[in-house]
Amino acid sequence: LTGKEALTHFPSLGGPGGSGPGKGHVKQCELLQLSRKQKRLCRREPGLAETLRDAIRLGILECQFQFRSERWNCSLEGRPSLLKRGFKETAFLYAVSAAALTHSLARACSAGRMERCTCDDSPGLENRKAWQWGVCGDNLKYSTKFLKKFLGQKRIGKDLRAKVDIHNTNVGIKAVKNGLRTTCKCHGVSGSCAVRTCWKQLSPFHEIGRLLKLRYDDAVKVFSTSNDAVGHSELAGPQRHGHPGRQPALPRATDLVYVEDSPSFCRPSRYSLGTAGRTCSRDGSCDSMCCGRGYNTQSRLVTFSCHCQVQWCCYVECQQCMQEEVVYSCKQ
Repeated sequence: LTGKEALTHFPSLGGPGGSGPGKGHVKQCELLQLSRKQKRLCRREPGLAETLRDAIRLGILECQFQFRSERWNCSLEGRPSLLKRGFKETAFLYAVSAAALTHSLARACSAGRMERCTCDDSPGLENRKAWQWGVCGDNLKYSTKFLKKFLGQKRIGKDLRAKVDIHNTNVGIKAVKNGLRTTCKCHGVSGSCAVRTCWKQLSPFHEIGRLLKLRYDDAVKVFSTSNDAVGHSELAGPQRHGHPGRQPALPRATDLVYVEDSPSFCRPSRYSLGTAGRTCSRDGSCDSMCCGRGYNTQSRLVTFSCHCQVQWCCYVECQQCMQEEVVYSCKQ
C-alpha cells in the first residue's frame, strides 16, 4: 500500500485510547509503516488509520483465499524479498492491495467512519425520471481521488519497474470501479415502482479478488520501448495473436504485467517456505502443488455440531458428532 511494501502486516491498533477523540488517530498513524507524506495525510484524515488496517486485512485474506491451492499461497513469509522483484505474484500484490484500499475507503465514507467524506453524491441518478436518490452509497469517487494522492501517482515512473508497479496498482483500482453497481429499491402501491430509491454499491470484495486472479492467470510479460510520438518510453508486450510483423503490442489497461519469470516456489527460498507439508486436494491441486514429490495421506477424527434444533426461547441446541476425514499433504 505504500508503494514499497504493498501488503505490510500492520500491528493491532485497538486498545484503550486507540480510536477515541482528540489525537488518538494521530498515534495510530505513527504506528503504520508509511512514508512521511503519507503519515501527514493520515494525521489530517481522522478514520484513515483504521481504514488502512481494514484494507490490509481485506487484501491479505483475499489474496490467501485466491491462492489457497497454488504453490505460492500468498504467505507473509518472504514477502519483502518478493516485492523487490518483478514477478507475476508481485503484480497481484500491488493490484489487490490497491483494490482493497479503494474498496475500504469507499465503504468507510458511506459508513460515516471518515470525517472528510460522506455518501456518494452521483448527480446522474437524481435526474432520472421517477427516481429518488436515497440511502448512503459507497463513495468511490472520493476513494479513487484520495488514493492517487496518497500513493503519489502524479509522477510517472521513469524506470521499467516503476511503470509496472503503477500500472498494476491502477489495474486494482479499475477492478473496483468495474464492480460499481446502481442498486434500487421500489416504492409504491403493491410494489408498483412508481418511485425508486437508488444508490451506488460496490461488489463484494470476493468478486474483485476473483477478477484479479483471472488477470494474474493471463498476466503479460512486458519490456520498455521508446515511443517517438509521445517522447518517452512505455510498456510493451508480445505481439497480439494474428498480427505478425507489427510493433510490439501495448498491454491493455486491465492486464496485470510483470518483467521476470517467477521461481517455482516448490522449495524453501527467500520468497516462500515452499510447499512441503501443505495440505492439498487429491483430485485437484496435489499433483501441481507437491511438485512431483508425492503426498502423504492421513486420517483423523473431526468433531462438529449436528442435529441442531431451535429451542423456545431463543437458542439453538446441538449435539456433537464425529466423522473421519482424510487429509493429504505434500511430502518433503
